[in-house]
Amino acid sequence: MMHIAYFINQYPAVSHSFIRREIIALENKGLNISRFAIRPESNELIDNADITEQQRTRYIIKTSIFRVFHILIKQLFFNTAKLIKTFKYAFGFYRKYPEKLIKVFICLVEACVLAEWIRQEKVDHVHAHFATNSLTVVLFAHHLTGVSYSFTMHGSEEFDRPESIGFKDKIKYARFVAAISYYTRSQLYRWSDIADWNKIHIIRCGVDEDFLEHSITPVSSEPAFLTVGRFCEQKGQLLLLQAFKELTMQHKTAKLIMVGDGPLKPQIQDYLQQHGLSNNVELTGSLDGQQIREKISQARAFVLPSFAEGLPVVIMEAFALARPVISTYVGGIPELVKPGINGWLVPASSVEDLVKALNQVIDLPIDVLNKMGRQGRQKVLEQHSVDKEADKLQELFVQAIQQTKA
Repeated sequence: MMHIAYFINQYPAVSHSFIRREIIALENKGLNISRFAIRPESNELIDNADITEQQRTRYIIKTSIFRVFHILIKQLFFNTAKLIKTFKYAFGFYRKYPEKLIKVFICLVEACVLAEWIRQEKVDHVHAHFATNSLTVVLFAHHLTGVSYSFTMHGSEEFDRPESIGFKDKIKYARFVAAISYYTRSQLYRWSDIADWNKIHIIRCGVDEDFLEHSITPVSSEPAFLTVGRFCEQKGQLLLLQAFKELTMQHKTAKLIMVGDGPLKPQIQDYLQQHGLSNNVELTGSLDGQQIREKISQARAFVLPSFAEGLPVVIMEAFALARPVISTYVGGIPELVKPGINGWLVPASSVEDLVKALNQVIDLPIDVLNKMGRQGRQKVLEQHSVDKEADKLQELFVQAIQQTKA
């Protein structure tokens, strides 16, 4: 049986349920999966599935100083040549990419801990999600142990600083890279050598069976909209509130439910109070999967006016429940949202176009919206089955391990 270790910066996390689904889908296919992470989610988990995952995860940050020191001594005396080689590589990584030296040193220490866990649990291959510091730890652990690794690239934040986080090296030493969309793959092509392009495969995020098997209800006859996402700059929630303020001038009963939490929450609350939108906009805080499914089912349409994205899983979830979607022409979103077929795409930052799309959702007959929602659901069924994508990933894991043993 293959033994795969997943390594993530924070796991589980409210916004990373797709990683949990992927791991469980692979386990259902017979793989042995260990969960490793740097730290746990800082916020309290509310989903029982996430709480269970947290109990199954080993955290570097919870390793005692005494234990870390013991691991470093073992590396020094029993893995001397590779430790020296990795130290030199880490320093070269620091010189080549403008990461802070202290951060690179911390990643090296964490890599020593990860290397010990790999040895203890006889891990065959390590898979990471995201290309930031957690992948740097995996890269260093690869040099320490020789174990192969791969990673899934999402974006969009990593694409804001590709040179500083060492994309080229991380792709160069990986057995393969999973890109969640064609857009993501195109950005990886930009920052890798053409000789490494054949390593980069499209592996889409999968939708939880709880969404696909949930009963489908007609879209709401009420002018009710839903948005779900972390309250942060890239999701465009403040722009959505500006658009909604204009919408309520024409449709005074229009309702917006905002699910999530994050650093912009105080600004969102201030905006609602200053512009008299408290009766039209509901802030629910973070919700678990079942609660999100209920909120989607109550909506006329889902809206996510993002400024930067990879390809949001929450759009797939809205489509799975047959709700049309309003979003923007950014990242991989146009690969899923098709204007006039299953939703609307508007230019990012355009309040005018967003208001127009919101108005069209209210004005269109229910049967047209239902048809658009069904088209979106069909798209998700075709492209975002967690089991089908796990099959592709499993095959790549097998090839990676075989190459290492060859």
